[in-house]
Amino acid sequence: MKSTGFVSIVGAGPGDPKLLTLKALEALQQAEVILVDRLVSKYILERAAKKAKIVYAGKAPDGARQSFKTQQNINAKLIEYAKQGKRVVRLKGGDPILFGRGAEEAQALAKAKILFEIIPGISSAIAAPAYAGIPVTHRDHASSFAVVTGHERLKDSDSVVLPEVKADTLVYLMAVKTLSR
Repeated sequence: MKSTGFVSIVGAGPGDPKLLTLKALEALQQAEVILVDRLVSKYILERAAKKAKIVYAGKAPDGARQSFKTQQNINAKLIEYAKQGKRVVRLKGGDPILFGRGAEEAQALAKAKILFEIIPGISSAIAAPAYAGIPVTHRDHASSFAVVTGHERLKDSDSVVLPEVKADTLVYLMAVKTLSR
């Protein structure tokens, strides 16, 4: 019987391959299977091991271009590859925990007794403003910032609301549909 594999839940950063962490690069170069989100830059994937099997696991908000119907399907695939003894990378745009469902994947792996690690990535919540010359904090102007989802589902409803947050700087992610609010 083959030993259980290992899963790295990896943040690919905001798309610029030069912002990929060394630890993330190392995981990509050792991977046998990579389950990749739709927001990951092709330039990041070019740094992966040539032998690695690439599995597209992105989910679009409108259901288009989707390889997996649900998060549970992705979780099951991670577990399946790990149980085959594979070194698996779950590659996600930005940081895998910041609105990225990486925590849900980690919970599923832990429940299945699969060894895993989480490799943080640079979030676009900080990188995009920085590239545009906008500091999210400044000791004279903004001593706090919050990263907020651009959509939050009401319990037992399909209605979407924006959460109320107080901070000097607000960074909204995934907010295209609610931008007018």
